[in-house]
Amino acid sequence: MSGVLIRGSLTHYESFGRGRPVVFVHGWLGSWRYWVPVMEDLSTDCRCYALDLWGFGDSDKGREAYDLDAYVDLLIGFMDELGIWRAPIVGHTLGGAIAAKLAAEHPDRVARVLAVSLPLSADSINRKLLAAGPNDTLARLFWQKQRPYAEVEMSVPKTAKNAIALTIQSVAHLDVRAALDEIDVPMLAVYGEKDGVIDPQQADEMEGNQYAARSIVLSGTHHFPMLDQPGKFTRLLRDFMDIESPEQLQDLSIKEEWRRRTR
Repeated sequence: MSGVLIRGSLTHYESFGRGRPVVFVHGWLGSWRYWVPVMEDLSTDCRCYALDLWGFGDSDKGREAYDLDAYVDLLIGFMDELGIWRAPIVGHTLGGAIAAKLAAEHPDRVARVLAVSLPLSADSINRKLLAAGPNDTLARLFWQKQRPYAEVEMSVPKTAKNAIALTIQSVAHLDVRAALDEIDVPMLAVYGEKDGVIDPQQADEMEGNQYAARSIVLSGTHHFPMLDQPGKFTRLLRDFMDIESPEQLQDLSIKEEWRRRTR
């Protein structure tokens, strides 16, 4: 177990592999743990870092700074402490919104963004989640029509009181589309075809606008596509990591099988 003090508060993280750095940021439910399958696969080529946001997992719960501005500041402090000047950021829902805001406000720190189940506005979030409630009640909404994953469920008891509700409200008040207008690094949004938490039809909106981004919907997946189909997700992430400019995004495609790479 590893930890660093960021702004005087303990931030827990774990890291695998060696090579170019990539940072993983979890969403409203869970902690760093559900990134493990992807991190292990990617660790042959990259140094993978995943942190617990304040209020989640094994990070500080006394600060009560559960909003996007505080989390962007946390991520910058985390990268500074680990000696990471610039890196790709992979985020899920809340983590995706943090990554988008970071890329818009601090473009020198972000090489590219892969955002999973990114809500572009409050309208794209399941209305039941927007009504504040205790963590256990909100957590049950994430499993509608999807079987629970142990690596996600085990972190729910560790989540600070009201942290899920407060972070949902913080994301709901952010118009991510405005942030997208400011992002000029490659950005990929991945949605689960059967996601009942975040509307996957947002993929059409992203494709129809002139953002430096594109979207891909993973068929047969729900709110956690990285756990539903980890092999397919990681293959897509590997190809995305090689993208150097927004124009190359159109060459990305979903691959059913891994092919040997040549350099």
